[in-house]
Amino acid sequence: MSRPFTVIVAGRDAPLWLAAAALARGLAPSGVQVEAVALPSALASVDAHATFPALEALHNQLRIDETMLLRATGGNLTLGRNFTDLAGAWPAFLHAYGSAGTQIGGRDFFAHWVKARAHGLGVPLDDFSLTAAAARQGRLMLPDAENAIYGRCDYGYHLPAIPYARLLRAAAIGHGATAHAAEQLTVERAGDAIVALDLGAGRRLAADLFVDAGGVLGGAHLSWRAHFPVDRVLTAAGPPFANIPVYAEDRAGPTGWTALHPGRPATFVMHAWSSAHATNEEALRAAGAAAGLPLAGVRIAAVEPGRPARPWTGNCVTLGAVFDPVHGLDLLGLQVGLVQLLADFPATAHFAAERDEYNRAAGAALDRLRDFQSAHYALARYAGPFWDAARAGTVSPDLAHAVALFRARAELAPFEEENLPPDSWRALFLGHGVEPESWPPAIDRVPPEEAKAQFRRMLGFVREQVLRQPTQEAYLAGLADG
Repeated sequence: MSRPFTVIVAGRDAPLWLAAAALARGLAPSGVQVEAVALPSALASVDAHATFPALEALHNQLRIDETMLLRATGGNLTLGRNFTDLAGAWPAFLHAYGSAGTQIGGRDFFAHWVKARAHGLGVPLDDFSLTAAAARQGRLMLPDAENAIYGRCDYGYHLPAIPYARLLRAAAIGHGATAHAAEQLTVERAGDAIVALDLGAGRRLAADLFVDAGGVLGGAHLSWRAHFPVDRVLTAAGPPFANIPVYAEDRAGPTGWTALHPGRPATFVMHAWSSAHATNEEALRAAGAAAGLPLAGVRIAAVEPGRPARPWTGNCVTLGAVFDPVHGLDLLGLQVGLVQLLADFPATAHFAAERDEYNRAAGAALDRLRDFQSAHYALARYAGPFWDAARAGTVSPDLAHAVALFRARAELAPFEEENLPPDSWRALFLGHGVEPESWPPAIDRVPPEEAKAQFRRMLGFVREQVLRQPTQEAYLAGLADG
């Protein structure tokens, strides 16, 4: 009898266990054996994951019940991120996790809104979004059959990192993954291939495929430093808000930015800056002032953004990337790699074709997420030395093309490996002042009075839906009582 195809996943904390759970769940029907090698945790009580909506779909695949998730972690929901200028020179904008409007005349709503605004419409785009409108009113927007007909309304999570990693570990083992703990590991190689992992104390694990879920197995790193000014990140925790906001907030200051992720056990605070513009002590003072909260458990770490030069090298797949901290893309990047790996998983022990396709698709997808983050810095109008340096960063040709096309005619450039919805790009571009100068001529076939009537119906529907949604406190109380 031939032995089963074996995959070893190495890493720590949520990335390790999320990858092990997804691979064990997805590959079990094929008889693939998944083993997880866990290095010591790097987490502290001040760490939390602020996630994108796509994670909910992965949780569903892993059979992680949302009520159980929120109870076990002390987590809560988030409808997006609000970006503000501490100097007050530029208006705030909300990156909401939902769509705006419905099609008119078979064409995307956004183009009609751009045209209407050029002709005097004074209603902001957010008023046509179920998610954004609810967030502005301090309410959640929970998807159901009625509002799903109107448009997409998603949410992410704010999850304390330690209990979340613990829950994912249980899920991975529940789906059949075998867990190994190691204080350290040594990688045994033969050329590009990994032969085995030495865990010490006489433990040596061999496999057909190795998956690196945290950059612990080595490999060439493609730096993104030219795109990003941040090289230091401070994490801390402040007291929780009496009424938990339904979105995160990013506050731009002259030497960096401060993010507040409201949670039940605490308000999780992150401050990002460049060591060229502020010392650690200055950054700590800036973080406290921007957050307006007493900070505890402060930790400071260096960050070097980038991705694997070749995500699949030899028989080792490195998932995700080291992202800039803005937008919180770490778990999304890992998820993108997992989905692609499951799609390209080798049918035999000879996987050169699958490896080439994975490197093409995963590399392009990670670069696209990088461009989304890069746009935040390249387009930001905030004042201060940090932002001056940010605007001088490298802009990829794809991003430059995307900005130019959006400005010219309110359209988003089509990229094959796109993992963010159009509404995220629109919120980012509009929020940073990229104003479309025209619109696709095809929408001119819709009579103005018809468009106006549709606008009125949409605004009425959004108002009606928002009024029937719960607050965060009411929703979480319902979970506790259930």
